[in-house]
Amino acid sequence: MQSIKFKLAAFVIVFFPSFIVLNAQENKADEYAAVKSIVEAKQYVFVAESALPMNGRNRQLSPGYKLEVRTDTLISDLPYFGRAYTAPIDPAEGGIQFTSRDFEYLANTGKKGSWNISIKPKDGKDLNRFSLYISRSGRASLQVVSNSRQAISFNGYITEVKRKN
Repeated sequence: MQSIKFKLAAFVIVFFPSFIVLNAQENKADEYAAVKSIVEAKQYVFVAESALPMNGRNRQLSPGYKLEVRTDTLISDLPYFGRAYTAPIDPAEGGIQFTSRDFEYLANTGKKGSWNISIKPKDGKDLNRFSLYISRSGRASLQVVSNSRQAISFNGYITEVKRKN
């Protein structure tokens, strides 16, 4: 009886971790396929979790800040922390908030299945470029370069666009 228990315990110890590894690899493959499909369809939302201004400390953000990318529309609702070279006429325009229908979108595949995306709004006031790096897992970092403000970076993740019914 002791021998059977020992063999069963040895089997579980040797083979159980391999089942966990195989399951984790399948989950990563499914995760990558989901990220790849929304990035290639140009239908995703970058959800900002933290902001890193050029001259300042990392700031954790409350939920709701995002950059929505669609094939025909770019919607930005991001905060801004940093130095502005010109003050906005309307104090309510302190963040990076706009909707653009005229923008240049260039996506390149990076190392290990990641994406480097450059977005240049043509109808924005002073925004020069958005540089978005998306990893295989959907984690992302966004750098915003402006003509009248210091650059700012955001860290977060991408998710699919929620359809409105």
